[in-house]
Amino acid sequence: MARYILRRLLLALPALLGLVVLTFVLSRVVPADPAATLAGDAATPALIAEIRAQYGLDRPILEQAVIHLRQVLTGDFGRSVFSGRPVAEEILQRLPTTLELTFAALFIATVLGIPLGLVAALHHNGVVDNLVRVLSVGGLAIASFWLAIMLQLVFSMELDILPLRGRVDVAMGMPPRVTGFVLIDSLIAGRPELFVDGCRHLVLPAVTLSLPGIATIARFTRSGVLETLQKDFVLYARAAGYGRVRLAAIYVLRNAVTLVVTQVGLLFGALISGAVAVEAIFDWPGLGTYAVQAILSADYKALLAVTLVVGVVYAVVNVLVDVAQVVIDPRVAEEGR
Repeated sequence: MARYILRRLLLALPALLGLVVLTFVLSRVVPADPAATLAGDAATPALIAEIRAQYGLDRPILEQAVIHLRQVLTGDFGRSVFSGRPVAEEILQRLPTTLELTFAALFIATVLGIPLGLVAALHHNGVVDNLVRVLSVGGLAIASFWLAIMLQLVFSMELDILPLRGRVDVAMGMPPRVTGFVLIDSLIAGRPELFVDGCRHLVLPAVTLSLPGIATIARFTRSGVLETLQKDFVLYARAAGYGRVRLAAIYVLRNAVTLVVTQVGLLFGALISGAVAVEAIFDWPGLGTYAVQAILSADYKALLAVTLVVGVVYAVVNVLVDVAQVVIDPRVAEEGR
């Protein structure tokens, strides 16, 4: 298993290197002058030249590529145009916020998607199966920004049972930062009321973000369970008198969930990208909101940093998904040799 994990880590390195190269190329082919953008609207030619020299933009392209690689490896992305703070500090501050939202959405999608897919497969071509398929198509078709606004109108404006936006109630304040995750930090600080308030603020954005994930996981679970139900060992278990619930829990689900675990890893990247619109609507101070601000202010350094960080997180999550597959089904490691 250790060799399998090491091999997966080594396979992730070329993808990360390609991402670094891609971000460098994109930063050099954009029509705008990066130095002029960093200098601001009221910059003088002398200031632009100084910034160009400071960031190595006046050097040969190969030397610029080496500088870019060194900056990536050291985490030196310069200062943000709109905040004036180092981009690396901004990323470290906002990354846990986005991860907290993404993990919550992924948890909701998994907890709801797998049972829905299992029930649909066990009632193949029945009313429940048709209903789950309709909901799956609808979940993929509904725009997240529209769903977010509808949820705000119903649960915040009309019923007034959930907060409209933000991460916690301003009056309660943020807990002392330890991990950057509000729910964890509130428990560490011994403030259960803040934990509850954080959960209430997390519900609407997490549900909004999780809807496509629920549809995707339900569809792949249904497909995997239907395929597993045709296996010989399942037919034998049926002949031995196993009930439907016991059969599904012991034999079918474990063998069918391997495909679902793979989709969870792919879904993680989709959820992070989808968090941009959700964070903007719910005023969630994560990487999505930061990326929007960077786009509006033409802060290419911040955009490159967000792209690289998301790519690294996505690669790490996919390695963890591969490990989870081996834990669930050790045959995966044998097939990967």
